[in-house]
Amino acid sequence: MTSKIARRSLLAGTAAVAGLTTIYGPWRHNRVLAQSSKPILIGLTHDASGQFANSGQDEQRGTIMAIEEINAKGGVLGRKLTYIVADTETTPATATRVAERMVNRNEVAFIVGAIQSGVANAIGQVAQKYGVVYFNTNSSSPTEAGKDCQRVKFVWDGTGANFANAAAANAVKTFGKKWLLLTNDYVWGHNTSKATRETAVKFGAEMMDEILVPVGTRDFSPILLKVQQAKPDVIAAAVGGDDFKVMRQQVVDMKLDRKPAWLNNQQDWPDVYGLGIEAVFGVFGTTWYHKLDLPGVADLVKRYQARWPDTRIDVPGNVFYNGYMAMHELAKAIERAGSTNNHKVIRSLEGHKMAARDRMQHHDAYIDPVSHHVQQTIYMATGNDKPVDKTDYFKILSSVGPDDAKDANEARDCKLPGFDKTPTYEM
Repeated sequence: MTSKIARRSLLAGTAAVAGLTTIYGPWRHNRVLAQSSKPILIGLTHDASGQFANSGQDEQRGTIMAIEEINAKGGVLGRKLTYIVADTETTPATATRVAERMVNRNEVAFIVGAIQSGVANAIGQVAQKYGVVYFNTNSSSPTEAGKDCQRVKFVWDGTGANFANAAAANAVKTFGKKWLLLTNDYVWGHNTSKATRETAVKFGAEMMDEILVPVGTRDFSPILLKVQQAKPDVIAAAVGGDDFKVMRQQVVDMKLDRKPAWLNNQQDWPDVYGLGIEAVFGVFGTTWYHKLDLPGVADLVKRYQARWPDTRIDVPGNVFYNGYMAMHELAKAIERAGSTNNHKVIRSLEGHKMAARDRMQHHDAYIDPVSHHVQQTIYMATGNDKPVDKTDYFKILSSVGPDDAKDANEARDCKLPGFDKTPTYEM
C-alpha cells in the first residue's frame, strides 16, 4: 500500500467485514501515531456565505475558542487539537463535498458544525458512511434528532419541537386560540411548523392557515397583507436567517409587531444583534443568553470580548454558545473514552449527563441515548423594555426543563444505525 491510498477508503471497504475491529489505516505506523503526541484534527463545517453566514461565523468563533482553551490546558490525552475550516455555503450539496473531502483527503478525526438542517443532514450521511463522529452544533429541525438521526451524529441545539413545547401552552392561554403559521419553505421551516401545529392543537389552538415563505424572500408585503386580513390571535413563525431579518423590519414598518402576538419559535443572536433593541419582537425561545445570572456567564463574556475584539457581535449568544459547549464536550468525551476510537467516544457520549453549573444553564442536561439529542434548558424570551446596556436585547420570561420541552416523537422516529453498521477507526 502506498501513501496515495486514502485511509478512509480502506476503512469503508473493510468495516463490514471487520465488525467491531478497530481499523488503523493502510500504514502500520498509524497505530503508533494514534497513541503518540500527533495532533487530533477536527473538521469545522461552518457557513461563511449564504443565508446563515453570520450564524456560521459566530458558531466558528465558539468552536475555535474552545479548541484554544483546551490546548492551553494541555490538550486531550496529551495531544493538541488542530482544525481545518470549510464554508458549506448553506447548501447541502456543498456540505456533502466538504465532508467527503475532509474525511478522505484531510483525514479528520471528528467533524463539528452546522446551521441549516439540510446541510447538517448531508454531513451526517457522509459521517455515518465513514463512521466519523459528527456534532451538529446549531441546526434545529426536529428531523435531525428524529428520522435523520445517525449513530455518529449528536445534536446540540434545541429543536423546533422543543421550542414549540416550551411556548405553546402558555401562548394559547395568554394570546388566544386562532393561530396562523408562517413557514420558511425548506426542511427546518416545514418540520418546525409541523411540530408547532401538533403541540399548539394539543393545547386547544385552531390553525387558520399556513403561509409558505420562499427562501430569499425580500418583499413580505403580500404575506403581511394576508396576515392583516386573517386577523389571527397568534402568528407562529418559523422563518430564519436573513429572511427573518427582512421580515421583522417589514412587520415593524406595517405596525404588526404588537398585535397579533408573534411566536417566533427560536431567535438566534446573530440574526438580531446590531439592529437595536427595538428590532426584537414577539415571544421566542433560546438556549442561552449572555445576561443570565449564573456562575461563569460574565467570565465567558469577558473572555469572548478579549479573544474576538474586532467582531461586530460584541457579546456571545446562543449560536456561539452551542459551538463552544459542544467542542468542550467532545474533548471531555475523548478523555472519558481514553481513546480517539470512534465507537468508544460514541459510547462515552450516549446518556452522558451534564451539570447545569458546567453548562451555565438553569437545569441539568443529558444526551438522549435513543436520539443523540442534547436535552437541555429552553428559555422563553421577548424584547427587553428595561435594558441595562446596549447589548441587553432580551427579557428572559421563563426557563423550561429538558423533560418538559422534550420532543416525544424522537423516540418513535429515530432509528440509530447499529454499531455493526458503523465503521470504526482510531486516529
